[in-house]
Amino acid sequence: MGRNQEQFKEASENETDVLDTYDTSCSLIVWNDEVNTFEWVIATLVEVCQHTEEQAEQCAMIIHTQGKYAVKQGSYDELKPMCDAITDRGIGATIEVLAD
Repeated sequence: MGRNQEQFKEASENETDVLDTYDTSCSLIVWNDEVNTFEWVIATLVEVCQHTEEQAEQCAMIIHTQGKYAVKQGSYDELKPMCDAITDRGIGATIEVLAD
């Protein structure tokens, strides 16, 4: 195999690895801060993540006491729009891939 073919094969394998990540189970993590109120975080979780009021309150309390909490699990494609909506509201959120 020539050098260009080896590079192409290596690049293709790396692309496959990246694409597989989208099918992997992920967690939507919401981070604590000193800016947003409990009410705002709760309302956001109800509207964006479709949590019940009680679920959102429990998540907000855990976020406050632990510094972060996985408020939702699912595929990257499912969680990405939620993460964007939460961050658009000024609340820190990230997506983490769950270990196998």
